[in-house]
Amino acid sequence: MSQESAGSAASAKAPSGPVQPTKARSMDAESPTEQHSVHSKAGPSRPTRPYWAWTIATFFGAGTLKPGPGTWGSLGAVLSWALIGRNLPPNLLIPGALAYCALATAIGIPAATLTARACHRDDPSHVVIDEVAGQMLTLVAAPLTWKAQLAGFLLFRAFDIVKPPPIRLLEKLRPEGVGIVVDDLGAGLYGFIVLQLLLHFGVVR
Repeated sequence: MSQESAGSAASAKAPSGPVQPTKARSMDAESPTEQHSVHSKAGPSRPTRPYWAWTIATFFGAGTLKPGPGTWGSLGAVLSWALIGRNLPPNLLIPGALAYCALATAIGIPAATLTARACHRDDPSHVVIDEVAGQMLTLVAAPLTWKAQLAGFLLFRAFDIVKPPPIRLLEKLRPEGVGIVVDDLGAGLYGFIVLQLLLHFGVVR
């Protein structure tokens, strides 16, 4: 009887053993979701899916540079246009600058939208494709001289920072990428007008 009692006691305690592995397995099953949640809330400079959107939105990583990611994005536009423009015939400089601006706008809007939504911000600082589009608008019809390019760079950065009316209203456009890009196009238009006046009156050559 004592052996049967011992067997009964052992069998009664047997189910309590596997409880811990079951709990461990359930925790392991939940961990991918938890890890995904942590990854989705990670720092703004991390690449987000789809990767092409992060690449375009940051202008190939220029938006991750510090300080002033927007300044680095504008500088990237100026330098890349200088390289492209010097390999174009004079009659294609204006169409080329317009095409560059249009391409940055067309691809930049969806890329900026996806990247902004991934990091849960309306206008993330690492998104600089908008600076590229706006900067190129300022440089349309500007000669490829260092003075004209520098003046265009400074003018665009000034208007992008000050944001005269109605640029701040444009930031509220939706989806997110539209507001992000179009407000910089507004700053680019201001810069274009002032730069053309400076060129017309011979202040900048």
